[in-house]
Amino acid sequence: MRGMPAMNRTLISKYNIPGPRYTSYPTVPYWDEATFAVEQWDRTARRSFSEGNAREGISLYIHLPYCESLCTFCGCNKRVTKNHAVEQPYIDALLKEWSTHLKSLPDTPRVREIHLGGGTPTFFSPRNLKQLIRSILETVSLASPTEFGFEANPNYTTTEHLETLYQMGFRRLSLGVQDFDPLVQKIINRLQPFDTVASITESARTIGYQSINYDLVYGLPLQKPSSVMDTVRKVSLLRPERIAFYSYAHVPWIKGLGQRRFSEQDLPRDWEKRILYETGRELLEQGGYQEIGMDHFALPEDSLYRAAQNGTLHRNFMGYTPVHTQLSIGLGVSSISDSWYAFAQNEKAVEAYVRQAIQGIVPIFRGHLLTDEDLVLRQHILNLMCRFETTWTRPDEQHPALEAGLHRLKELEADDLVTIANNRLTVTEVGRPFLRNICMALDARLMRSQPHTQLFSQVI
Repeated sequence: MRGMPAMNRTLISKYNIPGPRYTSYPTVPYWDEATFAVEQWDRTARRSFSEGNAREGISLYIHLPYCESLCTFCGCNKRVTKNHAVEQPYIDALLKEWSTHLKSLPDTPRVREIHLGGGTPTFFSPRNLKQLIRSILETVSLASPTEFGFEANPNYTTTEHLETLYQMGFRRLSLGVQDFDPLVQKIINRLQPFDTVASITESARTIGYQSINYDLVYGLPLQKPSSVMDTVRKVSLLRPERIAFYSYAHVPWIKGLGQRRFSEQDLPRDWEKRILYETGRELLEQGGYQEIGMDHFALPEDSLYRAAQNGTLHRNFMGYTPVHTQLSIGLGVSSISDSWYAFAQNEKAVEAYVRQAIQGIVPIFRGHLLTDEDLVLRQHILNLMCRFETTWTRPDEQHPALEAGLHRLKELEADDLVTIANNRLTVTEVGRPFLRNICMALDARLMRSQPHTQLFSQVI
């Protein structure tokens, strides 16, 4: 297994700083909440609906926050409980929220994409999930093709879950694997044997699921190159079509007690952490996987790979997707909606969300209206995240803020992380591990207001 080149160690020491993951621009800490109003969000949502519904449809993200146990690495909005009586009231709130959205839309939505995230979506019973999805589908038409997927914890996912959601049109399954090393699993409180993952994968394939994704995480406490090698080799035996190989985000000042259950001394640091990624990447590529965007891999027969090849890969709050919709509506606690022209986030506490949704109040508590500058920079950052390059040949692709960002990139160009020529910015092979740094240079809001406290995880 190859080691890290000496120059890369120097670059990692230089550029391993806190930075956003850029699932949006502007990033959430830099939203201008003071100028935001729900009425203005509604106007942008109707505008995007009118511009995109007939052409491409809309996307729905549904956040199901409940988990039976706390995984100590987790950075998601979740509620830990073994009380399954919470399911029905929460579903009632989701359906009431959806009915409130429907009233503000000018026509019947054509849904292209549905993603169930969490939390643990399969915390909910198959019967309740069927009620939720069927009730939504009864109010919409479907675009073609559709992209319906859900996240699942292998420990709490049954064949009935898989069959029920397949009947509802779901063809993509994402399993949280993280690492198969028992020591790593124990310290992150996510014990799941290889046989459990293999069984769920086999059942999903037998039922007919077309694309299975595994979430792997590097940089976890007690994780070593040997455990990454063992994990990737086992994963390669099961051949999921997609793999998300995420960097562990250590943000205990945000996520609290869960991430305080181990010490920073238990975590690999700087170039040691990058070795974990390089180790996994090399094995994945040997197994036929191709690197897609940031921290993602796919087999050539998967739609995510094809989207990357033909230039249609898209990135949103759900991650990378082969389809693009201008309007994405988030349902559930803490969900974020995106009209391209604005963002809106729901209440982050379950009780506040349910109370407002049931009352027919749009449960939005903050958002951001994008300025002309934001829209230009957003597109360039999206291009970099999806295609590792961006261009500015048209007037609507240019802005003084972009020029300032390109000037900030001069040092990164000198370090061979990017090339800039002929109105084109390209990320080099050396620069790919530093994609977040490159986007940060274009982030005008971040540059105008550097945080006084740590907001983000380290970029490496």
